[in-house]
Amino acid sequence: MKTAYSNKEIRHIATPVLISLVMEQMIGMTDTAFLGRVGEVELGASAIAGVYYIAIFMIAYGFSIGSQILIARRNGERQYKEIGRIFYQGIYFLLALAVVMFFLSQYFSPIILKRIVSSEHVYKAAISFLNWRVFGFFFSFAGIMFRAFFVGTTQTRTLTLNSVIMVLSNVLFNYILIFGKFGFPALGIAGAAIGSSLAEMISVIFFILYTRYHIDYKKYGLNVLDGIKFSVLKHILNISVWTMIQNFISLSTWFLFFLFMEHLGERPLAITNIVRNVSGIMFMIIIAYASTCSSLTGNLIGAGKAEYVAVTIKQHIRIAYTFILPIALACSLLPHLVIGIYTDIPDLIEASIPSLWVLCSAYIIMIPANIYFQAVSGTGNTRTALLLEFSALTIYMFYMTYIVLVVRNVALCWTTEHIYATFIGLFSYIYMKKGNWKEKKI
Repeated sequence: MKTAYSNKEIRHIATPVLISLVMEQMIGMTDTAFLGRVGEVELGASAIAGVYYIAIFMIAYGFSIGSQILIARRNGERQYKEIGRIFYQGIYFLLALAVVMFFLSQYFSPIILKRIVSSEHVYKAAISFLNWRVFGFFFSFAGIMFRAFFVGTTQTRTLTLNSVIMVLSNVLFNYILIFGKFGFPALGIAGAAIGSSLAEMISVIFFILYTRYHIDYKKYGLNVLDGIKFSVLKHILNISVWTMIQNFISLSTWFLFFLFMEHLGERPLAITNIVRNVSGIMFMIIIAYASTCSSLTGNLIGAGKAEYVAVTIKQHIRIAYTFILPIALACSLLPHLVIGIYTDIPDLIEASIPSLWVLCSAYIIMIPANIYFQAVSGTGNTRTALLLEFSALTIYMFYMTYIVLVVRNVALCWTTEHIYATFIGLFSYIYMKKGNWKEKKI
């Protein structure tokens, strides 16, 4: 079939997104690697607190995805001035949301976690982490709006440099604050939270300076700083509200998975955190190509080339497979070496291997599932995407409850990823084949 983008062009757009996502994943990996040398309680608590933080963050991320869909459509339509209006209204909304989430989290997080975390040691460590980590809302919420702009306009190369700077900052801050170097006190898990928030602040400063001096900001209307325009914000929310709900629900079920594992004990929770981080690179590759596919889908529809969407999806799937399958195979064949990055506790390494093998096998299904699902969002039908996600997650939740609470085998618990990927992929594929998405106006 004739293609709108060559494989080389897709890789050119996706690679910077991938590098930026991998670099950002390394923030969590860095925290895990450092805290794995502190103790199992800290390692497990960082998983609970980290996923709890991400569940809140994904509300803002959902808004940015909706904004990215609109930016991509306007970019395809060559309505460049509208992009600046979308960007600034998004910034205003996300900063206001950051204030609300900061105060709600400060008040309610101790109450919520006290009720649902069974281990007192894990609870105290998690609260110590969250008390500092929530300051990152102000910087991470603003940062994802910049990401929406660069991905939506296919200027993704910027994301690479930004992410490298952020990760290097996080490694430095973690080393200093967790272990107490250069005269600073050893703060342990709190130091990891402070370091991550400071790294996100550095990231936003870079985005601002880079956009000012290296982007044609007048072309995109970024030189016009409008006040709050409720009509524009309402239009963004018509698209974004569904992705906000979708992302929050999705990450909430992920949080419940970690919570279920915590109830099995501190060791299963530590294993879960290690395996999540080991597989993070592979998952970021999927997200990079899925995000690129979503953006290109929006651009193609905006340019009146909807007939190229199907073949573009297939191109993304093939390219993602060529990257992920070799990594999954390497992790499966060299598990001691890979897991040893995150902990030096021998029996914890051995206990983590079966779970890693199970999760690696899930990527065979997860690649096409995630790319098809993001293509659904790229069409602008975010309400449909929410319904598909909710249906798949309902099945996932029933299966997870049974496998965790009845079977109680850590490795088998990771088959939940197979179940979710199978159903979200099937639902998304059927919609892209049968659904009336080509004429969607946004």
